[in-house]
Amino acid sequence: MPVSSPRSAVLVTGCAGFLGSHLCEALLARGHVVRGVDCFADYYPRALKEANVAKLRSTAGFELAELDLTRDPLEEVLDGVRTVFHLAAQPGVRPSFGSGFDAYLRDNVHATERLLGALAGHSLWAFVYASSSSVYGDQDVYPAREDAPVRPVSPYGATKVITEQLAGAFWRSREVPVVGMRYFTIYGPRQRPDMAFARFLERAVSSRPLPVLGDGHQVREFTYVDDVVAATIAAAERGERGAVYNVGGGEPVAVLDAIAMLEELLGRPLKVEHAQANPGDPRRTEADVSRAVRDLGYRPTTPLVKGLAVHLRAVERQHPVLTGALA
Repeated sequence: MPVSSPRSAVLVTGCAGFLGSHLCEALLARGHVVRGVDCFADYYPRALKEANVAKLRSTAGFELAELDLTRDPLEEVLDGVRTVFHLAAQPGVRPSFGSGFDAYLRDNVHATERLLGALAGHSLWAFVYASSSSVYGDQDVYPAREDAPVRPVSPYGATKVITEQLAGAFWRSREVPVVGMRYFTIYGPRQRPDMAFARFLERAVSSRPLPVLGDGHQVREFTYVDDVVAATIAAAERGERGAVYNVGGGEPVAVLDAIAMLEELLGRPLKVEHAQANPGDPRRTEADVSRAVRDLGYRPTTPLVKGLAVHLRAVERQHPVLTGALA
């Protein structure tokens, strides 16, 4: 990926989100000029997103455009852009069922189609976009490879399948240089508050029971945010255009086993409260990352216990209940 000049910028949509803010910081550290876009949707409190971009706002080389990809003019924000990281999306599985689906169609499908259409004919180096392990649903064979059948079990997952199909269509018909990233359960500091580890850690430092959906034996491949950022940048630099890549942490673990790791870090037991499992949650996620290893040089370097410790310290700084618990 060419280093940006004053006339060439890197665009990051969803820049105020969890992954987007980490990616922007990494790109700025590499010397890129970064143009961030976010509409500050109300899926979770704006104050958390503002905190995510607080450091970015004061960093030379970063500019923020607050706009809606589905309706606002895009010409100005795309001017001079050569690389795009399209991370903006409506997240979450449970809210994608029923009346909430309109937001998923708008923010995941229509926004992506509109952005791709606006970029067709531009001199782009790469258009790297966020997909999800949710496209796989429940598989017959694990770990899942990129050529496995897509079987989403939620409307959210279905919109990610459509996103991949849209990107492929613009690659084949308009030569937009797309590269898709199927992320597997990203965690780390600034994780969205509705995600499992964010909820677990906030409850743990507040000495409250941890809410576990289902029996807790469901398996997830958790991937630390720094590893995801490295893979995403590598995809722009040398990913195969038109391809999709799994990005996993290499350590599938049952939810209850992850909680046991957290108990070891804290040095005390944690109370668990079980609730009904979400519809649309697969029983297992596990990534075959051999394609990313081959093409991107991807190697996840953060073991789950190490990443959890960093994530825990970040939550403790926000909720200083267990002062010195990890000392």
